[in-house]
Amino acid sequence: MVLGPGRQKDLAVSDIFREVEEDVRRERLEKFWKAYGVWVIAFAMLVLAGVGGFEVWQRREAAERVKASDAFTAAQRISEPGQAAPAFAKIADARGGYGLIAKLSQANALYASGRPLDAINLYKEIAAADSGEIGAVARLRAAWALSSNAPRADLEKLLAPLDTPTGAWRAMAREILAFSDYRAAKVKQAATAYHALADDAQAPDSLRVRARAMADFLDKGAGSDSGSVPPPPPLPPTTAPTK
Repeated sequence: MVLGPGRQKDLAVSDIFREVEEDVRRERLEKFWKAYGVWVIAFAMLVLAGVGGFEVWQRREAAERVKASDAFTAAQRISEPGQAAPAFAKIADARGGYGLIAKLSQANALYASGRPLDAINLYKEIAAADSGEIGAVARLRAAWALSSNAPRADLEKLLAPLDTPTGAWRAMAREILAFSDYRAAKVKQAATAYHALADDAQAPDSLRVRARAMADFLDKGAGSDSGSVPPPPPLPPTTAPTK
């Protein structure tokens, strides 16, 4: 294909413009690199260092999790609660989920080894630090440990975060309060609470079974005042033996 003189001229002009544009871009790039090249290199180095540091952190975190997992498993194998408690305590400061679980297991071991006050304080510490499931379990266990002797008002305050109308732990909290009423000889109040729990469709099945058994137990007169025991009849007068 043969181009006419006009077309050849147009192509020559466009080539010149393209070369000029490339020269301008090259000149701008050179000026930019002279002004900011050091900063570009520094930024690239920071990015590479950040990526490398993140990978090192990930490897360290994975190693810490494996270490905590092995230590937790070893502590679980200790059958003596008094020896298990310090073993769990060593894992309590671990990062991630193992720390809280170990602390809860430590509290359980303290309670089982006859140190209820230390266990209750640790349960409360966990409950204050965690608003999730582990904190809820710790709050319930602290309340159960106190349910036989603590005033009902103290239990209500402790269980308040769980005893909400739509809370998943409400029935379990109400069971503890019902038991507190029973221990305080408030039989009618306790029976009413147990009947309500037995009929609560949102409560766990096992809890409803326990509540029904307690309601029947109280309906049959358990825990009520049956009166005083009558004094024994007087002994017959003794007489001297005859000779």
